[in-house]
Amino acid sequence: MASRSFLIRSPKEEESNAAVREAVLLGAKNGAIAGTVVAVPTLVGCRVLPWAKANLNYTAQALIISAACISGFFITADKTILRNARQNTIGKLDKST
Repeated sequence: MASRSFLIRSPKEEESNAAVREAVLLGAKNGAIAGTVVAVPTLVGCRVLPWAKANLNYTAQALIISAACISGFFITADKTILRNARQNTIGKLDKST
């Protein structure tokens, strides 16, 4: 028998989950774009530039690319969540006046 939750979700929690889902999707999309944009010059530079060829091993290249992906994800997700919170706050202020 499947287990059921006895807790009933409030409408605010469902709105919150939708906002988080939107933030994750936008963050993943921008993280992938940022990773692609950074990966091309990093990999080309490590094959062409003598300094990069001598000093940036595979681990360093992966760290550079993953740092761009992670920062793109978190910055976008944070901005999306803050935008949604701001819209909710403005909506509450408009209803009270």
